[in-house]
Amino acid sequence: MKKVSVLLAEGFEEIEALSVVDLLRRARIYVDTVSISDEYMVRGSHGIAVQTEDLFEEVNFADFDMVVLPGGLPGTTNLGNHSGVRRVVTDFAENGKYVAAICAAPTVLSELGLLKGRRVTCYPDMERKITGAVLTGAPVMEDGNIITGQGVGAAVDFALKLIAVLAGSEKAGEIADAIVYQ
Repeated sequence: MKKVSVLLAEGFEEIEALSVVDLLRRARIYVDTVSISDEYMVRGSHGIAVQTEDLFEEVNFADFDMVVLPGGLPGTTNLGNHSGVRRVVTDFAENGKYVAAICAAPTVLSELGLLKGRRVTCYPDMERKITGAVLTGAPVMEDGNIITGQGVGAAVDFALKLIAVLAGSEKAGEIADAIVYQ
């Protein structure tokens, strides 16, 4: 069974995070929500509190196939400032494991030098913070083991792309049909 870790920082974008969690679980992909703070309860950028399964220090990331960084502010800033997050994301990217980031979160990957020469997308206002990449403006982009999404409006497309990568296009299609995705 494929395993995905969704990293939640104070100020994360709720729709981007929870769409991924919900749709991947519908696809029977194991998803672990992980707080990067020392509290299991993490408050999103719109005041919605989410109870995570684990704290960052409790997770053995070697057991996971993908790490997901939701956007939102200040969530993205908090992810980028966390040394453990930077270490895990870099390790995943360099070892061919999947790294997925949506909205403002691709800026974390850019700061780590992981987007050089890659075709990526992000929230339009964040494009100025992306260096060395080819910005496509597409809702979702997959370039090797890096998957990026544009923002809340692309959250379902982003989650379906993650399902396609982890469980196949047929499974992504099944989930899209089940949620009456148009």
